[in-house]
Amino acid sequence: MDLKIAARMIAVLAIGAAMIAAVAALREAGSEDDAPATRLRDPGGEPANAELVRCRDLGMAAADDAACLKAWAENRRRFLGAPPESAQP
Repeated sequence: MDLKIAARMIAVLAIGAAMIAAVAALREAGSEDDAPATRLRDPGGEPANAELVRCRDLGMAAADDAACLKAWAENRRRFLGAPPESAQP
């Protein structure tokens, strides 16, 4: 094997390893899962948000919780607006 070919192969391998290391570093830097979860657990603002977070943490049991049903209805009303008068029974 020629010395030039060996040097080129080593250079290509070094560049490939550097690219893999850079991609791994960028991937690791982008996966900051702790920051959003902390913000969601402690919403700070409205009491309704705290109730929605509590209901989320209950999981399937929240479907039977009257406070969760009320919080969800209020949240829907807030975002979707009041239903039209003709739609109310």
